[in-house]
Amino acid sequence: MSNLPRIGFDDLTDGLKRELDARVRRLGYLGEFFQVAAHQPEPLGHFIRFTESLKEALPIDLVELLALTISTFSGNAYERVQHERLALKSGLTEAWVVAVERLAPDGAEELTQVQRAAQKLGLAMAAKQGKGAKAEADALLALTDAPTLMGVMLTVGRYLAHAAICNTLEIAAPVASPIGARP
Repeated sequence: MSNLPRIGFDDLTDGLKRELDARVRRLGYLGEFFQVAAHQPEPLGHFIRFTESLKEALPIDLVELLALTISTFSGNAYERVQHERLALKSGLTEAWVVAVERLAPDGAEELTQVQRAAQKLGLAMAAKQGKGAKAEADALLALTDAPTLMGVMLTVGRYLAHAAICNTLEIAAPVASPIGARP
């Protein structure tokens, strides 16, 4: 764990308290990511709104697929566990979550063609910061549309940013995985 001081909910700016109140009430705690990112309250507020707008821009299955893909690929257990819980709560199955976390879209029968194409793009973007990922982007675009493609790419970027912060600060998952013993 990093030496960066954590900021408690009561010490957040009023704006962040409003942004995070429902989440904190639902979870019963203020996540450590928010405790450290609160050192930059205005950008954190934009990050929260950016995240929420992406959830509105894409179907929930694509958001959860990308969150699980990038968090698994990057080793960000903090985000992976949270999104395992969210995926199950959203009606996606444990078998679907496990298939996503294998990071092998070509052999994932549990995934739709669009989900497999989105995962391929997410993995290609994560592996080389997008270099050489044009074919995967074109393949997803052929199956969907421009807003979906851009939503996928922005969502991948959001989860890569989260992973970089959590991994740098060695932030651990706050709760256990609902899927069972996980790395």
